[in-house]
Amino acid sequence: MDSDFKNVFFIRFFLNFSDDFKVNSSQLKIGDRTFTSRLIVGTGKYASFEETRDAIAASGAEMITLAVRRIELDKTKDSILNFLDPKTYCFLPNTAGCYTVKEAVMTCQLAREAGLGNMVKVEVIGDEKTLFPDNEATLEASKVLVKDGFQVLPYCTDDVVLCKKLEEVGCSAVMPLAAPIGSGLGVCNPFTIKLILEAVQVPVIVDAGVGTASDACRAMELGIDGLLMNTAIAGAKDPIKMACAMKAAVECGRQAFEAGRIPKKLYASASSPLDGLIDI
Repeated sequence: MDSDFKNVFFIRFFLNFSDDFKVNSSQLKIGDRTFTSRLIVGTGKYASFEETRDAIAASGAEMITLAVRRIELDKTKDSILNFLDPKTYCFLPNTAGCYTVKEAVMTCQLAREAGLGNMVKVEVIGDEKTLFPDNEATLEASKVLVKDGFQVLPYCTDDVVLCKKLEEVGCSAVMPLAAPIGSGLGVCNPFTIKLILEAVQVPVIVDAGVGTASDACRAMELGIDGLLMNTAIAGAKDPIKMACAMKAAVECGRQAFEAGRIPKKLYASASSPLDGLIDI
C-alpha cells in the first residue's frame, strides 16, 4: 500500500469513525461567517502541497490561513491555491512577514484584489528574534483595515487592554498568542487568556505556541472560541496523524468546557453516597 493511499485511507477512516461519536456543540461565528470546526490551520512548512492538502483535510478545519507574501497568487504557476477548494474552505489571508502598518495594509488589499476575500489575519511583527507582534502597529493597521471594509482578526500579545482596544476599533475577533510562534510551549499564561475572555465580547482565538494535542485540549478547556496552529501539525513527524489528533483534541476540549468540569478540592470525595449503607 503506497503512502498516498495509506494517508487517504487513514483520513477517511478517522473522519467516519469520529462522526459516529459526535456530540452536538455550539458553532463558531466570526464576522459574517459561521463554522462547525473551531480549529484554524496554516499552510506553511509542509514537505509538499499534497501533504498540506491531506493534513488540512484530516484536521477538519474549515478556515485556513495563507501567508500572502509567501505564496504564489498566480494559479497558472505552482501554487498551494491549486490544491485547495475555495468552495470547501474559507481562506484567511495573513500579513506574515510584515513589519510596518503600511506593509500590512497593502498586503491585505493585495489579497482582496487577488480574490481571497475580505476577512484577514493581521500581524505586524515587532521583534525578529521572538516574532512578538508590534501591538501599537497592529492596532493602527486594524483600525485602517476595518474602515476599508475588512473583517479583521489581529494577532497580538495576551494583553487585556489591547484586546479591548482592538474590539473597540471594530475587529471581528482577537487572536492573543499562547506562546511565541513555533515554540510549542503551549498556553504559557492561561490566566491572562481567561481575563481576555471576560473583557471582550468578540471571539477569542488563541494563536501560536501549541505543540501537541494536550496543549490544544487545555487551551479549549479555558473556554476560548477557537484555536489557530500551523507548526504543531506541519512540523510533526507524521503531519496527517497529528492533524487528526488536533481535530479530536479541539473537539474534546470544547465539549469538556461546555460540559463544565467539577471543582477542584483538596480532599477525597466518595463517588457513591454513604447514606443507607447495608449493614455487614
